[in-house]
Amino acid sequence: MKKIYLILTLSGFLFLTSCYTTRTAGNSGKVPPGQAKKGTSSKSAKPFAPGQQKKN
Repeated sequence: MKKIYLILTLSGFLFLTSCYTTRTAGNSGKVPPGQAKKGTSSKSAKPFAPGQQKKN
């Protein structure tokens, strides 16, 4: 009986700990254009916005 209880306890513990997932921020590492402008002390955020960059 003790072996069955031990097996059930261990399997339940493994089942519960295997379901853990980590989540990160959606835009980790990306800085909004306005914040990038502040960091470089620029007057315009236009060069930092992805839709406002000139195509070569």
